[in-house]
Amino acid sequence: MRGTSLLALGWLLSAAPIQTAEAAAARPNVLFIMADDLNHWVGYTGRNKQTITPHIDRLSAMGLSFTHANCAAPVCNPSRTALFSGLRPGSTGVYGNAQDWRPAVPADLTLITALRRSGYEMLGAGKLYHMGWDRREEYDDYLVEKPTGRGAPLVTPQEFSQVIFAPLAGSDEGMPDYHVASYGVAQLAKTHDKPFFLGIGFHKPHPPFMVPKKYFDLHPVDAIELPPYREDDLEDIPSVGQRKAIGAGTHEAIVKAGQWKAAVQSYLATISFVDAQIGRVLDALEKSPYRENTIVVLLGDHGWELGEKHHWGKTTLWEEVARAPLIWSVPGLTKPGSVCARTVDFMSIYPTLTELCGVPTPKHVQGVSLKPLLAAPQAPWDRPGVTTSQQGQHSVRTEKWRYIRYQDGSEELYDEVADPYEWTNLAAKKEMVGVIKELAIWLPKENKAGLQLSAGGLEEGESPAAKGDGAGRRKARVEKKSR
Repeated sequence: MRGTSLLALGWLLSAAPIQTAEAAAARPNVLFIMADDLNHWVGYTGRNKQTITPHIDRLSAMGLSFTHANCAAPVCNPSRTALFSGLRPGSTGVYGNAQDWRPAVPADLTLITALRRSGYEMLGAGKLYHMGWDRREEYDDYLVEKPTGRGAPLVTPQEFSQVIFAPLAGSDEGMPDYHVASYGVAQLAKTHDKPFFLGIGFHKPHPPFMVPKKYFDLHPVDAIELPPYREDDLEDIPSVGQRKAIGAGTHEAIVKAGQWKAAVQSYLATISFVDAQIGRVLDALEKSPYRENTIVVLLGDHGWELGEKHHWGKTTLWEEVARAPLIWSVPGLTKPGSVCARTVDFMSIYPTLTELCGVPTPKHVQGVSLKPLLAAPQAPWDRPGVTTSQQGQHSVRTEKWRYIRYQDGSEELYDEVADPYEWTNLAAKKEMVGVIKELAIWLPKENKAGLQLSAGGLEEGESPAAKGDGAGRRKARVEKKSR
């Protein structure tokens, strides 16, 4: 399982000589925290003033926060595959959740293997790779999660989507993420003879938005403000984008049922629950002997829309889905409370970690290190954030513009400074031809056909119904088989 491919062998042979035990011991540890479906509704971005994330805010105050970080793909499986492999979706053919990424990405190429071969102890828990397509043998130790009783939903039969938006009668201890955090707490209390990478992958705020009631109480439904929204928002969007937005019919169903505020409340409550678990891990780090020599990285694997542009979920190339939190705390490098407004994407995480850890960066890695920005947030930076959703469909995000091109050649262009909620598509304006030409240079050139779908898997998981209840899953499977 851990054999060396020719590609990996090439970069290993060209790497610097193996360091001494003393040098290896001096390397920083890495605490890597990823939350599933966590959009930019966290304190430091200011995108939603209703969010309550004191522990994410604490980490933001400890290090550097990126305000315009973009995922490589707006779906769980391709986002994680790109991040850990160093290869964009167009280079692997991994675009959806129903594609087994492992045949396209040999273990020799991953960030996990690069660190382990350089002397790191690799520890993990929860959702790091996409669940169902794990390759946990790359790690030295991985938490085996056990089913837990999360408690019954506190809803009545007439309430809409009770399997998706509902408080639970149980406690934190009944939630899988509590035990994922506990694994991190336990590892930080242990003595480690080698530098370690500790990956903590939280399942929430992924649907269903069901967490203990005390987190709902933080966000009274009567006080909930809805996301900025325009009824005519889709009128200037190409048909491809319209289909992505309204295909599942989720928004209309939620509005008709009068549950929009309740759904937003549920998402905010679920974020607050995840934040509490993150706080437990940060507390453990602070109490540990590793606090002065541990890099902390926190991110959401992609964003999520809650009615903006008539859409619920992910898979789109718009701001609410492509943008996600990214925070780095690097001892001796990042300045507490610093903020970087440069546009970056998650392809930079792999080469940044290898550089900071003194590990050779494999030649196949397509991102560039963020170290210059970690040291100087205002340093010159000419790279945009690039996001891919399905074959040949990409967005390019600079500090001023977001440019989207679909596979059929149709386009969207938004002025993110004047129009931060992307209500006016400027792509058809003649005066924008030059802007589009400059942005199009950054579109990925490699657009491999997608890997074969695996039997029984969901292709994208676009609507919360398809993710949250058995009927939705069965319907998705039937539709996939009929295609």
